[in-house]
Amino acid sequence: MSSTSHLILPTVVRPDFSRRRKRPRFLPATIPNFPSPPPIRPRTSPPTLAAASISSPLQALIFDCDGVILESEHLHRQAYNEAFAHFAVRYPKSSPKPIYWSSDFYDELQNRIGGGKPKMRWYFKENGWPSSAIFVEPPLMDSDRERLVDVIQDWKTERYKEIIKSGSVETRPGVLRLMDDAKGAGVKVAVCSAATKSSVALCLENLLGLERFQGLDCFLAGDDVKEKKPSPLIYLAASKKLGVPGGNCLVVEDSVIGLQAATGAGMPCIIAYTSSTANQDFKEAIATYPDLRSVRLEDLELLLQSTVLST
Repeated sequence: MSSTSHLILPTVVRPDFSRRRKRPRFLPATIPNFPSPPPIRPRTSPPTLAAASISSPLQALIFDCDGVILESEHLHRQAYNEAFAHFAVRYPKSSPKPIYWSSDFYDELQNRIGGGKPKMRWYFKENGWPSSAIFVEPPLMDSDRERLVDVIQDWKTERYKEIIKSGSVETRPGVLRLMDDAKGAGVKVAVCSAATKSSVALCLENLLGLERFQGLDCFLAGDDVKEKKPSPLIYLAASKKLGVPGGNCLVVEDSVIGLQAATGAGMPCIIAYTSSTANQDFKEAIATYPDLRSVRLEDLELLLQSTVLST
């Protein structure tokens, strides 16, 4: 990429500049080895952050946690498989080995269903409710089935916390810088995750640091809403808590489930995809990136300006 400009405006949504002759013209550029649409860069020098911020509609920057702040799905999968082994969760009952979610299967599962308990409910309904150390016989009553899911999820969450606290997990590139730049420019910063609140809080404390975590303008998790992503409820709740209209919020997600939740709430969304979500259909996103390392706040402000002008 050219060293003369750090502005990255991807081609996922590109306004028609032909009617605005005074605006810069853009030429496409490619990023090798990435499956997402290539970014574009302007011929002219980008405006400064101060200049971009004067008329910027960007008032709040909202991050998903898993997949955006950290690439965590392999850690969740590890914790689920350890929970299945711990409770001898088997299907069918005669199986000599516990249930095991492979990497390929979990990629498909987590890109279809948000939240841990909904994942298990769907899996057990599709494949049959299992036997376990919790219920020797597969549970038949809804209350027993819910207890099975609750017990497994609670153990899995504690195991996941141990992994996070081990110190071996890092944030994805560019996340901390972008958060700090937003706060410094007076843009509100929030985190909205479909995971359990205790799990996300521990993750944010360890990865963001206590000061950044406590400085968030809004923090919501799956426990705070009745429906998980792709339902837009969590983003609608964030908009209300932040006191910012949906159109002035910009969401950072990594999957189509999160994208659907954001757009359902009327919020523009950019994608920082992972290896497990790279091939998803992100046509509703206003921009797509492999990560946030080269994304600057002024890029996002100008991107949102262009999106507003094109609607």
